[in-house]
Amino acid sequence: MPDQPMLKFVQIERDMPDKRDATARRADYHEIYAEFADAKAREQASRCSQCGVPYCQTHCPLHNNIPDWLRLTAQGRLQEAYELSQATNTFPEICGRICPQDRLCEGNCVIEQSGHGTVTIGAVEKYLTDTAWERGWVQPIQPMQERNESVGIIGAGPGGLAAADMLRRAGIQVTIYDRYDRAGGLMIYGIPGFKLDKQVVTRRNDHLQQGGVTFRLNCDVGTDIAFDDIRADHDAVIIATGVYKSRDLDLPGGGLSGIERAIDFLTASNRRNMGDEVEDFDTGRLNAAGKRVVVIGGGDTAMDCVRTSIRQGAESVKCLYRRDRANMPGSQREVANAEEEGVIFEWLRAPKGFTGDDRVTGVMVQKMRLGAPDATGRQAPELVEGADYVEKADLVIKALGFEPEDLPTLWGQAELPVTRWGTIKAEFTSGATALQGVYAVGDIVRGASLVVWAIRDGRDCAAAVLDRLNGASAVAAE
Repeated sequence: MPDQPMLKFVQIERDMPDKRDATARRADYHEIYAEFADAKAREQASRCSQCGVPYCQTHCPLHNNIPDWLRLTAQGRLQEAYELSQATNTFPEICGRICPQDRLCEGNCVIEQSGHGTVTIGAVEKYLTDTAWERGWVQPIQPMQERNESVGIIGAGPGGLAAADMLRRAGIQVTIYDRYDRAGGLMIYGIPGFKLDKQVVTRRNDHLQQGGVTFRLNCDVGTDIAFDDIRADHDAVIIATGVYKSRDLDLPGGGLSGIERAIDFLTASNRRNMGDEVEDFDTGRLNAAGKRVVVIGGGDTAMDCVRTSIRQGAESVKCLYRRDRANMPGSQREVANAEEEGVIFEWLRAPKGFTGDDRVTGVMVQKMRLGAPDATGRQAPELVEGADYVEKADLVIKALGFEPEDLPTLWGQAELPVTRWGTIKAEFTSGATALQGVYAVGDIVRGASLVVWAIRDGRDCAAAVLDRLNGASAVAAE
């Protein structure tokens, strides 16, 4: 009787790829996890219990067919496993690296609930697609037939790129407009290289360009080109700008030099590491070297800032978050990595103001405690009276999340519908807006969210655009 390739979670313990020593990885921006070897990937995939109701798949925004590609991996059928994984995910090697699996697929793994340790889904996903690139299984985009219809996409982040991929495969002519000099959005300039090697992103960009996608970079809509002109040039337009406006703190001393936005700090670091000249880094303004750094916030952006500061050679790095560890929005895996690298977390702490004359010298901190649940169900932080103190700081980084820019004003489109939060009003799934032929996807609709949700939105929207264009073609042919 042949060996059962699956359900080995009882005999085989959970194992992640080797993680580089914290002391060594503090000195560079290389990814911290090694690649699975073939035998190890097969071994870990074989731990899957092949659930009748796969909660990992249910809790994946893309509903990836995880149990089936784990089974194929365990059987050594790697190319089939890759093809199945990319059937629902435009960028599996990116999701395998940066998705918060502990909150999504792995966090809902049935064997995790039974105490055996989750299947290492993200690491296997990363291994599959990296292997596919190495072995030439990732084929160029070659539509069966070219079509005359064109779609303009504003924003070269994950949502826009995912939509472009699907549309090009259907033969649609696609042009992506982006204000920056490189495509990728926050995957290029926001997420540090130790989480996502930039070559992984640029390889996908090159793949899209070779497949016929046109990129118009350094092109700021509303300044370099009018939104109305983009609408006139294309049969449909997809808005995928993301959200880049940083939330701020209206606190005493907030205007002192040395208090910076997370997006500026991370962009300067990423540009520098890609070989760009960055004046604000060279002058020390956006460089943590030798400084006492305080990062305010508890999300994944805050984790990126603290870990980047460590690599820049900060004297000390502390993170202030107003709730406790269990209630923070960032990945617990990232918190653990940061602690290993020397970051100190100050839980139940909130800023009250900043000290200093011209330049910041400290953060006035107030201690908090958790009270009754708020409208979201999370315990609301409450002030502990008389427990304030000053945390010394030479550089303060605000990582408080992002909000949408005022696109109707920036683009001169008063009729572009937005919510009271400034996000674009769009239909669920299709992304269609009230403007004929105009769609919106990703963070500009959801608010700041995950890369995997942007990919989902981009794919769903591309399908809706294709349905509309196919319908128009059928009418024209009658």
